[in-house]
Amino acid sequence: MILMAIDHVRDFVGPPVDFRLDVTKTSAALFFTRWITHFCAPVFVLLAGTSAYLQAARGKSRGELSRFLLTRGAWLVLLEITVIRLGWTFDPGYHITPLQVIWAIGWSMIALAGLVHLPVRVVAAIGVVMIAGHNLFDGVSFTGGSALDVVGSILHASRPFEPAPGHYVFVAYPLVPWIGVMAAGYGLGALLEAAPGERRARLYKLGAALTLAFVIVRGANVYGDPSPWTSQGSALSTALSFLNCRKYPPSLSYLLMTLGPALLALGALEGREFPGKKVLLVFGRAPLFYYVLHLYLIHASAAVVHYVIHGPKVFDWHDPMGLPAEAQHGLPFVYGYTLAVVAALYPLCRWFAELKRRRRDLVFLSYL
Repeated sequence: MILMAIDHVRDFVGPPVDFRLDVTKTSAALFFTRWITHFCAPVFVLLAGTSAYLQAARGKSRGELSRFLLTRGAWLVLLEITVIRLGWTFDPGYHITPLQVIWAIGWSMIALAGLVHLPVRVVAAIGVVMIAGHNLFDGVSFTGGSALDVVGSILHASRPFEPAPGHYVFVAYPLVPWIGVMAAGYGLGALLEAAPGERRARLYKLGAALTLAFVIVRGANVYGDPSPWTSQGSALSTALSFLNCRKYPPSLSYLLMTLGPALLALGALEGREFPGKKVLLVFGRAPLFYYVLHLYLIHASAAVVHYVIHGPKVFDWHDPMGLPAEAQHGLPFVYGYTLAVVAALYPLCRWFAELKRRRRDLVFLSYL
């Protein structure tokens, strides 16, 4: 969640990068600032699926779990197209509507609400097939603006469409691969039902297997990502090209690259104390609360920063990421700004996490 804030701060006050990270035009520092944040969305979605399985393991019936996933998923989709969209754009006129990670989590929960009635191995298999097979459809396209084009954008293509003149929707997170990740996360929950030592060993084995699969699939350069890596003028640039996997939509290589190391890290941290753990747990216990607040805080404070430093003509409320060069600050500024944002949100998240702990009778808090 803190890594996510780095990327969002960079969006508003830092150097820009395009979605596909052209390694011939990007410094290594900027590349890795963007690359480390690639781990956020896959881990969020995977662990949301795992959390659903663990709720069932703790006593929720399939019917109860299905209803919870359906209602929470619908709530997240509603939040994405209202509160969260406004946090990104500050545009009440809906001229641009980005559909991003909360949208994907919401629809994935709605899909999982149906899948939980199947055996867990079947759910996991469906997830693996969706993750591994969706790149087969990379070359499929439809007439721009047609109903099939809109459906294709929502499910797989990650393209903008214009539902009304002057109003655009950009599906940054197409649903098929993300539903697959959540289904796989649900299956992962079954593997975690073990004693701590065995659980850690399973995480290590699965994480190592996925990481090795990434090296093999990406190295083969045949399938798994629509942007093949190429040999560059230096070893570093070639390595950047190798790691530059497509996120929109998340390719097989991208998901192997992120989920493998994430599971290794989860195994390493499982049941262990480490510096800063208590601080990180505060944010982890209030994830949606943090997500919404951090968007508004970053966007509003960026408006103030740009106004103070550059004057009122520089910052465009409706296109905050289309900034002129003089309004784009370097990476040290981005990292310092992120620390300030996270520090400001810490006491609020601690208060909210404690409220959720004390007031378990307030059911609506479980949706936040």
